[in-house]
Amino acid sequence: MAHKEIDLKNPKTNRKNAGFTDEERGKFSTLLGQGFIDTYRYFYPDQEGIYSWWSYRFQARKKNAGWRIDYFCVSESLKEKLVDAKIHTEIMGSDHCPVELDIDL
Repeated sequence: MAHKEIDLKNPKTNRKNAGFTDEERGKFSTLLGQGFIDTYRYFYPDQEGIYSWWSYRFQARKKNAGWRIDYFCVSESLKEKLVDAKIHTEIMGSDHCPVELDIDL
């Protein structure tokens, strides 16, 4: 599920598609409103064009027409321990790429 329009390449044409429905996005907003942090957006609130999933069709990865659908969400109580969050778009091998969360515990 891609939370915000910034989290996918083509939000307007995907508005009613599974993974980007208003209901799914609303529930994720509710989760975040209950004391959880989307760690990637915590560090990079305005970063565009970084995705964690691409369709195998239409050379989507080559064109970077993807979605950010892989998340690390943590409790607000860990906020001060967060160091960084990364999406490793350079790592191939799947329709997803690895996501990383660095925490100083």
